[in-house]
Amino acid sequence: MTTAVTNELIYSVLQKMQGDMAELKFDVRDLKVRMTMVEEHLGSSLIATSGVNSRLDRLNDRVERIENRLDLTEHR
Repeated sequence: MTTAVTNELIYSVLQKMQGDMAELKFDVRDLKVRMTMVEEHLGSSLIATSGVNSRLDRLNDRVERIENRLDLTEHR
């Protein structure tokens, strides 16, 4: 039993493929938006971390100055 390939069969397969492609395009567009959001969040997290590190460095400098004034440091 062989199935004859008709124009209707080809047309129905192409319609199904077209629907699948449209769905894939939508999914890719959604993933691009989500990826952009992740990249923006990561960038803001890095900036925040940099600010925290800067504040910690300044606090460390202040503690060292206080230790030196009170002569709490070990002399080498």
